Amino acid sequence: MAKAMVKMPEEFLIKVSKLAEKTDEIVPKVLKAGADVVESRVRENLSGVIGKDTKTPSRSTGTLLASLGTSPARVDKNGDYNVKIGFSENRKDGQRNGMIAALLEYGKQGQPPKPFLTPAKRQSKKEMVDVMTRKLEEEIDKI
Repeated sequence: MAKAMVKMPEEFLIKVSKLAEKTDEIVPKVLKAGADVVESRVRENLSGVIGKDTKTPSRSTGTLLASLGTSPARVDKNGDYNVKIGFSENRKDGQRNGMIAALLEYGKQGQPPKPFLTPAKRQSKKEMVDVMTRKLEEEIDKI
């Protein structure tokens, strides 16, 4: 599955460093706010490409769109907080949602690509940073 990393602005990281003992409580809330922005853009883009420009009528069941979701914020082995937006993998037909999403994103022989993840990253970056900054300031004001 595609991986997208977004580097946070320096002033944002400085504010985060001021949180001290509240970091473990506040950072997941801030990441969730940003992830909600990105997930909604991915969902919107995915809805726009499913069944678009197909040679035969679309057989979409809505399973791929329904499997899109956001993980809870977790700390990795390096001590960095991460949140993932992706597809759950349990499908009744035996296919993997990640594979189907990759086929849509990158295409295959006889099927042109219909990017929805890459544009979502580009389209939501500014709004995501703004939302996360507002959420962080809101949480800092509560301290």
